[in-house]
Amino acid sequence: MSECRVALLAGGKSGEREVSLASAEGAREALEEAGYTVTQLDPADKEDLKRLIDGPFDVAFLCLHGKYGEDGTVQGLLETIGLPYIGSGVWSSALAMDKVKSKLYYEQAGILTPPSVPLQKGDSYDVDSIVEKLGTHCVVKPGTEGSALGVFIVEGAAAIGEAIEKAFDIDSEVLVERYIKGKELTVAVIGDAEVEALPIIEIVPKSDFYDFESKYAPGGSQHLCPAPLSDETTRMVQELAVRAHRALSCEGVSRSDFILEEDGSCWTLETNTIPGMTGTSLLPDAARAAGISFPELCTRLIGYALS
Repeated sequence: MSECRVALLAGGKSGEREVSLASAEGAREALEEAGYTVTQLDPADKEDLKRLIDGPFDVAFLCLHGKYGEDGTVQGLLETIGLPYIGSGVWSSALAMDKVKSKLYYEQAGILTPPSVPLQKGDSYDVDSIVEKLGTHCVVKPGTEGSALGVFIVEGAAAIGEAIEKAFDIDSEVLVERYIKGKELTVAVIGDAEVEALPIIEIVPKSDFYDFESKYAPGGSQHLCPAPLSDETTRMVQELAVRAHRALSCEGVSRSDFILEEDGSCWTLETNTIPGMTGTSLLPDAARAAGISFPELCTRLIGYALS
């Protein structure tokens, strides 16, 4: 492994730059513990991009989150220069990043996802029509951002309209979803030709929902892993995660988020193709619960990429 030269890509130009750099800290430590030779590069730096192209590297380990990193952009560059990389390919990365389009693929695969209304910046929209379709309690989110950036849970037509305009400050595409109350669950899936769902995590945020602060601030949320669910419900949710992974043609690793209602209905919210690698991140937590150390997890992801 010491002969395997890893380009650790982190930073980038998205609103999640700082999260990406924090992920890289955790990943670098795990990779070096596993015996890899690691060079950290920032795609936002042209000199680092030249170093990436000139190499020599054997594989790219991606800790990029959000636009220009998780959306197929960097994946396309790596395909062009012929450098293997962890995670999903160009098309799948772009699809999973687009919450509006990914919901269409969930629906085609028979996966339950909250009713929604997509909006484009510059187009007219009628809040009353949105309320008529979705109800007065809604989730408003940017269509192509992650880490709960710009996500609002609001009630009432006036609040929905205000949240839409705030979300448009972040993205040109906005998704308004019906609010569904229930347990917040997340499930990571790893593998190559054969995939497996890791133990389910129930997220108990200290705020009203799993927002940016809850995700990344120490103590911002409690992770219950394995989630306290019945065996039957556990199997059902894990199977949903695998189905979501496959519906979006993900590779190597993904992490899907769900809301489980009291009546047992499980709604798929979104799928992340580059899960976080920080000290409070969910993927390493789930791997540990499955008996997979952080260095071993990184080794597996590199193995999938090289295969």
